[in-house]
Amino acid sequence: MRILTLVFALACWLDSPAFVRAGETDLPPIPAISREYRGVWVATVANIDWPSKPGLPSDQQQAEAIKILDTAADLKMNVIVLQVRTSCDSLYESRLEPWSYFLSGKQGQAPSPAYDPLSFWIEQAHLRGLELHAWFNPFRAKNTGQSYADCESHISQSQPQLVKKYGNDKTIYLWLDPGEAAAREHSLSVFLDVLQRYDVDGIHIDDYFYPYPVDDIPFPDDPAWQRYVESGGKSTRDDWRRESMNQFIKQLYQEIKHIKPHVKFGISPFGIWKPGYPSSVAGFSQHDKLYADARLWLNEGWCDYYSPQLYWAISAKQQSFPALLRWWSEENKLGRHLVPGIYTSRIGNKTNGYSVEEVVNQTYLSRHMSGSHGVVHFSMKSLLENRENICDKLKAGAYSEMAITPAAPWLDSEPPKTPKLSIERTDSNQVIAWAPNDDQQIARWCLWTLVNGKWQGRVLPSGDTRLEVPTSEMKIEAAAICAIDAFGNESQPAIAR
Repeated sequence: MRILTLVFALACWLDSPAFVRAGETDLPPIPAISREYRGVWVATVANIDWPSKPGLPSDQQQAEAIKILDTAADLKMNVIVLQVRTSCDSLYESRLEPWSYFLSGKQGQAPSPAYDPLSFWIEQAHLRGLELHAWFNPFRAKNTGQSYADCESHISQSQPQLVKKYGNDKTIYLWLDPGEAAAREHSLSVFLDVLQRYDVDGIHIDDYFYPYPVDDIPFPDDPAWQRYVESGGKSTRDDWRRESMNQFIKQLYQEIKHIKPHVKFGISPFGIWKPGYPSSVAGFSQHDKLYADARLWLNEGWCDYYSPQLYWAISAKQQSFPALLRWWSEENKLGRHLVPGIYTSRIGNKTNGYSVEEVVNQTYLSRHMSGSHGVVHFSMKSLLENRENICDKLKAGAYSEMAITPAAPWLDSEPPKTPKLSIERTDSNQVIAWAPNDDQQIARWCLWTLVNGKWQGRVLPSGDTRLEVPTSEMKIEAAAICAIDAFGNESQPAIAR
């Protein structure tokens, strides 16, 4: 494993980004901004990552959120994927679905004292230069093992005809029936409500389309299926289910682009499309069991980034991480961002655990394999705990320098204008000030300072317009700044001595 780590580190050095010239000056070249996803899923279902338990006072919830965001910022990560809908509930103020049990300890009850968690997360993430993507479970209405009472406004109570009980005596789910047009419209309305009311950077859905099978029990969608047959439908039942999902994904993507074109749509399907794709792969078929034609969605470009859950080791014989990543890359016909999900929380697991080196190597491999654009870690808890020093390893290697997410040229490719920049120095202080060149909307800034002949970079939120540094702390020889818009387009740098 040590040899493999060194190989990836060498590849990283050889493949370091090109340098931007500093113009007609004698200054050293300004390093290009690294472009990759450094994301992490923050799971709220069953209080996996946040909040640590139901019913915490609001100030404790906020303190825990700040710790997560500070940890991510310290790691030079750039995307938080926050689960805001676990089971047809909400971790934000909603008129469509009730407050989540995992937030308040009682479904339908707001946090106390009252605040809007999603607004808080967005504001605090943006202050740290992080993107905030709202993560939704598309159709699950209640997770197995949950015994809390559903309130009157929960869809299982208000529209019970759309919700099915699925499973056996030990494993029981409540599930929105995807075959019901009204169920699909409800989920779509929930996503678009958040899109319209909140300043999110992304809308993200996971792999829970139809439920994972329990003892091969068929999903109980007879009423919707019979209506389809009686209306003259000719597809098989499996194809009918897949087509419902296809239309749902396509419509969701189109609606997002119609309302806010810059907001990215991400999908996180199960890591295997079908056994045999590629030929070495065996295992579960989401195409045949979840009725999710995830290859089609990527082929058609109904997303902006794709995060297949590649939760297997590099050396796994039947679910090889690099073999699967290469296959998904080859299926990415329209060049969307491919950002595999990796199972960082498997570090330290006694039964099927990962070594720290496995996660580090997957991070490097996902950076350097053709067509891949970084990773999303599952989940935040392992990073908060710094299991087996994973954070230290990432900070010393793969995440030692800043990075922002790649641009999305299929959405927009026009860069912002070069910003205005000035430096003033007194005996005790140095002030760097900057501003947009016009009324362009800026998502974030990338600022470099030249100290002892070496450029140091940082990502700053859009609201920042100045930086004060005591002269006693360091002597800044020059500064440079780039404006980044919401599509990820980068301006030419402004440079000042």
